[in-house]
Amino acid sequence: MGSADTVIAAVAAGLSGVAAVASWRSSAQANATAEAVARIERDRWHLDLTPQLRLKLEPQGGMLYVRFDGPASLGRITVQLTVRDDRDRVRDPVLAGGPTAEERAEVVWGPYRFRPGVDGAEQLGRSVTPFTLEADDRTRLAVDESLRPRWYEGTGGEEQWRQQNRTKRMRLWADCTAAGHKPWKLSFEVPQDGTWARTGQPVGT
Repeated sequence: MGSADTVIAAVAAGLSGVAAVASWRSSAQANATAEAVARIERDRWHLDLTPQLRLKLEPQGGMLYVRFDGPASLGRITVQLTVRDDRDRVRDPVLAGGPTAEERAEVVWGPYRFRPGVDGAEQLGRSVTPFTLEADDRTRLAVDESLRPRWYEGTGGEEQWRQQNRTKRMRLWADCTAAGHKPWKLSFEVPQDGTWARTGQPVGT
C-alpha cells in the first residue's frame, strides 16, 4: 500500500471515529431528553393523583374529621397526621434563664393537639398512628386544647394562653402513601369555625 493509500485509510478511520463519537453523543442526548420528558410526565401524573383530603374541626374542638374524596384510582391510602406549630421557632434565640430549644420543642404551639393515648397519639399529642382510608370514607380523631408551657409569662396565665389561640388555625402535615406511588406531603390549616380545609386550598380562604 502506497503512502497515498495509507493517508486515505487513516483519514477514513478518523472520520469513522468522529462519526461514531457523534452518533454516541446524539444517542446519549436523545436518551437524556427522553428521560427528562418521562420524568416530567411522571411528576405531572403524580401531581394529578394528589389525594384530595378534607379536614374539619368540631366547633369548640373535641374532634377532627378527615375525609378522603379521591381519586378512587389510588385505592386505599395511608395517612399520617402531624401537628405543626403556629410558626417555625427553630431560629428563635435561646435567652439566659429562659426555656431551652429542647423545652420549646416539647410544646404544641397552636390551639389543639391530638388527645394523648387515643388513636395512638403519643404523650405530647403531636401525632397519631397512621390510618387508612378509601375514596369517600372518613374518620375522626380526638383532639384537646394545647397545654400552656410551664414558663409561659403573662398576667392572664392560662386564660391568656387560650385567648391568643382562640382564632388560630390548627396546622397539620398530612403524609399520604398509596401502593405503587411516591408519597405526598400535604399542608393544612384547619379553622375553628367548623368549615372544611381542603387539599390545595390557599391559606386564608
